[in-house]
Amino acid sequence: MILVTGGAGFIGSHVVDALLEAGEEVRVLDAFLPAAHRSRPAYLDPRAELIEGDVRDPEVVARAVAGVTAVSHQAAMVGLGVDIGDIADYVAHNDLGTAVLLRALRGFAGPIVLGSSMVVYGEGRYRCPEHGVVRPPPRAADDLDAGRFEPPCPSCGRSLEPEAVPEDAPVDPRNVYAATKLAQEHLCFAFARETGVRVTALRYHNVYGPRMPRDTPYAGVASIFRSAFAAGRAPRVFEDGAQRRDFVHVRDVARANVLALGDTPPGAYNVCSGVPRSVGEMARALGRAIPGAPEPVVTGDWRAGDVRHVFASADRAARELGFTASEDFDAGMREFATAELRA
Repeated sequence: MILVTGGAGFIGSHVVDALLEAGEEVRVLDAFLPAAHRSRPAYLDPRAELIEGDVRDPEVVARAVAGVTAVSHQAAMVGLGVDIGDIADYVAHNDLGTAVLLRALRGFAGPIVLGSSMVVYGEGRYRCPEHGVVRPPPRAADDLDAGRFEPPCPSCGRSLEPEAVPEDAPVDPRNVYAATKLAQEHLCFAFARETGVRVTALRYHNVYGPRMPRDTPYAGVASIFRSAFAAGRAPRVFEDGAQRRDFVHVRDVARANVLALGDTPPGAYNVCSGVPRSVGEMARALGRAIPGAPEPVVTGDWRAGDVRHVFASADRAARELGFTASEDFDAGMREFATAELRA
């Protein structure tokens, strides 16, 4: 029996589907938070046992972990949220919830897979022609207001070339959500060191696909753009639209979870397509798949805590997990353009 926390959510439900397809028995723990969903969604496979409850509740978690042989921990608050007023909720759901789960797993043999995020890196990896690999500090508000979106070399001020981020890059969380995801990793790896349980942290990049939540500040950028198109509005693309990310389909992410629950080396892995694309490019690809869709509007606006470029190296996941993304980006965008989103 494999426990999937947050198994009724966007990514979690696809993990459930992939595990059931692989012949596993699955138990789901989900709190059905109003920001995500209020009841069991129709897409949640009825073959999965469901426990409705909060991962922060020790009694509920004790029932959820009873008899399980592996855990896929997907339950979390996601996204940048509304403002700093969300800070206590993020820490409670992501970090306290993880601690309660780990405490309940004392004596458990594992493995554990944690759904982590690329946000732990902060800014991506950059190379200066003079100083090599450098780490630019957070971008200044004055620069962003003036439309200077590219971070300069912190030593000489020259232009930088962004590169794919490997898993051994220094971590540098730059918003509340990122800080809580990194704390989840630290808690899980501390648990691994003390118990010998195999823990794998999958650092998801920008995940998109069916069942994403819509019309919420906690959704990813792909869902926000899709919601705008569905309402007949042009999506608003921040900065100049040239900021680069790695957009990976949720079915690929689910497959990575199944692989990570197998006999694979522990540690952190990027889960990504391996092909960087700009946010503007993603918005246009989605718009092309929707007849009569308005052109995306590049606003020049910016958000505190956003980073400029962060995209991943897929090498370690391919080498050690046997994971390579297989979903085609354009086909995925066409599917996503008409896929049902979660209210």
